[in-house]
Amino acid sequence: MLCGHVELQTQNTITILNYNSLSEIHNDFATGKLTCTDLVNFHLEEIEKHQDLNIFLEVYAGDARSRSTVVDEKLKRGTAGKLAGMVIALKDNIAYKDHVFSAGSKILEGFVSTFDATVVERLLAEDAIIIGRVNCDEFAMGSANKNSAFGPVKNPLDPSKVPGGSSGGSAAAVAANLCQVALGSDTGGSIRQPASFTGTVGFKPTYGAVSRHGLIAYASSFDVIGPIAKSVADATLVTSVIAGPDAYDATALKDQLNFAATANSDKKRIGYIEECLTSPGLDPEVKQHVLDQIDRLKAEGHDLVPLQFSFLEYLVPVYYLLTTAEASSNLARFDGIHFGYRSDKATDLETAYKLSRTEGFGTEVKRRIMLGTFVLSSGFYDAYYSKAQKARRLVFDKTQEAFGAVDFILSPTSPHTA
Repeated sequence: MLCGHVELQTQNTITILNYNSLSEIHNDFATGKLTCTDLVNFHLEEIEKHQDLNIFLEVYAGDARSRSTVVDEKLKRGTAGKLAGMVIALKDNIAYKDHVFSAGSKILEGFVSTFDATVVERLLAEDAIIIGRVNCDEFAMGSANKNSAFGPVKNPLDPSKVPGGSSGGSAAAVAANLCQVALGSDTGGSIRQPASFTGTVGFKPTYGAVSRHGLIAYASSFDVIGPIAKSVADATLVTSVIAGPDAYDATALKDQLNFAATANSDKKRIGYIEECLTSPGLDPEVKQHVLDQIDRLKAEGHDLVPLQFSFLEYLVPVYYLLTTAEASSNLARFDGIHFGYRSDKATDLETAYKLSRTEGFGTEVKRRIMLGTFVLSSGFYDAYYSKAQKARRLVFDKTQEAFGAVDFILSPTSPHTA
């Protein structure tokens, strides 16, 4: 976890130390050592210093400063929400009313949202401060944050390395201390993998626990919005705020889940998938870290249980068949007619469709649209898409079976999908 020493000049030359959680910030609010305005100004200065990392596509400096003043007044009156002082960045595929968002794509460059995503609405209701939108792989398709139409994001830990993807901008923003928390979206690892690449805490909630209303879809039956934070406590807190039923999202769970973090010293049964650790594709260094964690957990008295998961080799092919099929459908609306960029070279309806999509979409997005269209086409639907859905069910059943035997499953973070 990257939390460098920070110094901020205020009226009384106060030193702001490493804030790993909102509770630490609230402690300094209570003693008068810190204000929301101080915090926002510090993050804006840090964003300015780290422009070379290409993390932020747009910074809401005026909005953030205005909102910090309002939240400071609420803190004085004792009426502030539970996220007062939480400075948050949004992945570029989450809607924020009257603000541009483009999913990292030229085809939506300059598009202004007319409404707030449900998650944004809930953050603002609890007095979070949104500081800007961050770069991401185009339409959340990628594992390195190199597919954005606005250039790649660099990893703050080592700018010669990628931060992971597709929520690489979100993870990098938190790791570089440009915000306290960032929202990302996860289809097949897009929160968890960049968090592992940047030493931050990434959490993908259960599908349906968090509303997708206002999220530009990649694959609707996979996509989940979740937080990237400096601490488990902050990830838990933000999830508890954004989760819950939503009338705008029919796939949202109908019951409120309990995300409260509680101390529990009970010994747990923790499973680990043997095929993960014996896979030739697993980096030796990563493998050793996982084995070290297994030894540490055993030493703490937990019961470590080896699990067999015979479907491991099918996960990535099934993922790509299903997500690209959904992507080909979801992205059909971005055609230069209904939504999005329109080519100035178009001369009629057919060339408007062809040229707008050819020029507007990046290579990776076009590749996935073509694959998805193929697997849904007549003559191939049953051979590919239908079989992939059946395989998905087998994976689900096998996973449920595993959780019948253990409380948790420990595994390396996958670098293969996003």
